[in-house]
Amino acid sequence: MIQRTAVRTHTFTESVIRHMTRVARRHGAINLAQGFPDFPAPRLLKDAACRAIQDDVNQYAITWGTPALRTALAAKYAEWYGLEVDAESEITVTCGATEAMAAVMLAAIDPGEEVVVFEPFYENYGPDAVLCDAAPVFVPLSPPDFRLDPDRLADAVTKRTRAIVVNTPNNPSGRVLDRDELGAVARICKEHDILAITDEIYEHIVYDGEHIPLATLPGMRDRTVVISGASKTFSVTGWRIGTIVAPAWLNSAIRKVHDFLTVGAPAPLQDACAAGLESLGADYYEGLARDYRERRDILFQGLQDAGFRCRRPEGAYYIMADFSPLSSLDDTAFSTFLARECGVAPVPGSSFYHRPEDGRKLVRFAFCKRTGTLEGAVSRLRGFFA
Repeated sequence: MIQRTAVRTHTFTESVIRHMTRVARRHGAINLAQGFPDFPAPRLLKDAACRAIQDDVNQYAITWGTPALRTALAAKYAEWYGLEVDAESEITVTCGATEAMAAVMLAAIDPGEEVVVFEPFYENYGPDAVLCDAAPVFVPLSPPDFRLDPDRLADAVTKRTRAIVVNTPNNPSGRVLDRDELGAVARICKEHDILAITDEIYEHIVYDGEHIPLATLPGMRDRTVVISGASKTFSVTGWRIGTIVAPAWLNSAIRKVHDFLTVGAPAPLQDACAAGLESLGADYYEGLARDYRERRDILFQGLQDAGFRCRRPEGAYYIMADFSPLSSLDDTAFSTFLARECGVAPVPGSSFYHRPEDGRKLVRFAFCKRTGTLEGAVSRLRGFFA
């Protein structure tokens, strides 16, 4: 038998983030690599999930999402952002935001087309484009501020450009794009008839500035796909409940792709997320941002004390740090070294760039952990680099 794999798999690797989780386990290190909390989800959600299972909500849900969750999502977008969304035709529930991005690209992008991706970027975006036989085109957000340069974006657009991927609040940089930056994206999308795909999974984890959905800008509602989910907002990354809001003309194609990718997201967990959306009010979301701000400040100060160079993030729960004052190793070797010798595991920065050399002196730390976990990690880092 000829041992051959599809050419489309040759240009990307397995997840570096999840690889570093395995490295952390192997060395007994504090895992600040993968973005999953080590604290409990809200009791209300857990009780609702248990109740749904005991009530035998254990079979297939409607492929594109339970009516309860889609109705709750439509109410949320109206309340939070003033977006009127049709729960019947414009919402699809997926197995996490990761599947959502893949389903959207497979439904919207043809072979040979191009997808603009800002970098540093979450590691899935490039491979998702490649799986569509499309080409990712990268536009750098320059450190240390990671601001979008509208001229660079305009220069990246060609006749083959089909979509621009916008992730705000951003993983890994922590930037929250402002109204001027989003306005530049909107202007270019409208000028060139380009689709915007927005990853807004960290929409409720903002410390500075405000989260502005691109779909709320003039002329963008019918050319924007909004991706989000329950993972970060409700601290349930293992539940894999992602959400898509898209114009009906595109959502019908997204639902077809989603159907044959995964059939549907877990039915009892959809009911639980609907209960969370319906019952958790402003106090919950304010507390979420407040608690993450405290965690951010613990890790940020600790990294600076240890000798890293870094910028205080405006949103999400990651810090990109320059370790060049501390080591001559490259990012991959340094990440493994830190996990093995110091007992703290980050992610190599090169995994967030299409040219690995651009991230060779960077690592990413996640602070979605208990304050005690972060204080322990900071203590190790300070002591190690003293």
